[in-house]
Amino acid sequence: MARLILFNKPYDVLSQFTDRGSADSPRATLSDHIAVPGVYPAGRLDRDSEGLLLLTDDGRLQARIADPRFKLPKTYLVQVEGEPHEAALAALRRGVPLNDGMTRPAEVERIAPPALWPRNPPVRFRKSVPDSWLRLTIREGRNRQVRRMTAAAGFPTLRLVRWAIGDWTLDGLAPGEWREVSA
Repeated sequence: MARLILFNKPYDVLSQFTDRGSADSPRATLSDHIAVPGVYPAGRLDRDSEGLLLLTDDGRLQARIADPRFKLPKTYLVQVEGEPHEAALAALRRGVPLNDGMTRPAEVERIAPPALWPRNPPVRFRKSVPDSWLRLTIREGRNRQVRRMTAAAGFPTLRLVRWAIGDWTLDGLAPGEWREVSA
């Protein structure tokens, strides 16, 4: 039976078990939080992003989760700089042009600030520039896609938390915590 782990990846943690990038000052990795042999991340989450990362020991399940051909929805809570107007949201819903082509249409809505854990370090606060929150769902997974999409719509991302992948959610997991579920 395949193992499937839901992990709440904290900010500033690499989505891999080792850090080959810098011998002088190793960065935090999955091995700092998960001591389960034989599991590997199904997809990635950037170092400066937080939230749900799935790990499994089953290659087929890993491919089904990570491969954009399967169009598994990924839902993000996104704090953006500014207050997106309806035209910006409509553009995200249609798909926006990025340097590597048009994105698929996203589901997006403005939401009240979610009850999340504090980020360490905190997001920079600027009195003169408001921020707001979006719930954004995509069905593809290009490099830094959500950040590039909100920037293309004119509202740069300040904080990015992946809340759900398919039916799996972050519900009940604090940063750095994980639990095993049935695949």
